Amino acid sequence: MTPFNLTYREAQVADIGQLMRVRMSVKENVLVNTNLVTPKDCEDYILHRGKGWVCETGDLIVGFAIADLKDHSIWALFVQPDWEGKGIGKTLHDQMLHWYFAQTKETVWLTTAPLSRAEKFYRKSGWTETGRKPNGEIRFEMSYSNWMKTGSKMF
Repeated sequence: MTPFNLTYREAQVADIGQLMRVRMSVKENVLVNTNLVTPKDCEDYILHRGKGWVCETGDLIVGFAIADLKDHSIWALFVQPDWEGKGIGKTLHDQMLHWYFAQTKETVWLTTAPLSRAEKFYRKSGWTETGRKPNGEIRFEMSYSNWMKTGSKMF
């Protein structure tokens, strides 16, 4: 058992309402246009494009992550603000990348806002900055070999 009675498991379609709640609660990378991420999108990503994981305490989901095998990207990694700083994001990140690189050796990518806690998190986790998007977001990549060197030790 972990502190705070946290459990981790694969995301299910029945979790989507809580995933959306967590996604809308974040203070950084705020989703201004809620039409850009719909419950149907979540369902597609966890059932057809890749896989998702949740962290929960009791029946309350406090964080989630989703990897996309089709686009070789991280579609989501979010923790409810009241639960930040407890290792939830790191655990979800590591579970997700362990699974991803067990499926493929293709480099995976993601984007995040500059000067955010997420930027610091990804740099500390071994991701490499590979450029900027027109909107200013930083593009990061994680190669299979880098994951084997930096992050796969817990598995």
